Amino acid sequence: MILSVAKLAGEKILSGAPSGRQFYAKLVEMFPAEPSNPEPLFLDFSGIDIATASFLREAVIAFRTFVRSRKSNYYPAVANAVSDIVDDLVEVVQPRGDVVMVCTLGVDGEIIRCRHVGTLDPMQQLTFDLVNRYGETTATRLMEVQKGDIKVTAWNNRLSSLSSLGLISEQSQGRTKTYKPIFAGGEGGS
Repeated sequence: MILSVAKLAGEKILSGAPSGRQFYAKLVEMFPAEPSNPEPLFLDFSGIDIATASFLREAVIAFRTFVRSRKSNYYPAVANAVSDIVDDLVEVVQPRGDVVMVCTLGVDGEIIRCRHVGTLDPMQQLTFDLVNRYGETTATRLMEVQKGDIKVTAWNNRLSSLSSLGLISEQSQGRTKTYKPIFAGGEGGS
């Protein structure tokens, strides 16, 4: 699903915490029906020239937190943002130890490139990289392929935290949770 920020906002310059909170309320109000399977939800910044850090914190980060706290099958990401907007997004997430996915979409909505901005701790980064390498996986499988001292519970905790951040998808199959990349080209970060 792709939501056009420019159409919803009606302007090209998005600034200030109060405007961010108003935009967040719009996003929550129009939250789409829950999909049956994990699906990206792109906030498309095409046509937006400026979005300040305070706006992004109150709108984008708040919305991502709202969606992920619901254990939704939607995984929010920022799409087609100009480099200045991505820089302001980094200013928001970096000090908080937070991370958000930033993607470039083609005209047909196809994912061209994705990366996370912000910093994962080294074990989260390793887990994220392993999920991207293996595709669908479980905590048990990661424990087996890494052959280290890290137990299943620790792998589960890392996988769950990455899902809470919206970087990988989580699905329950009985008592087993499986995780997989939700964004093609999702390796790396900055």
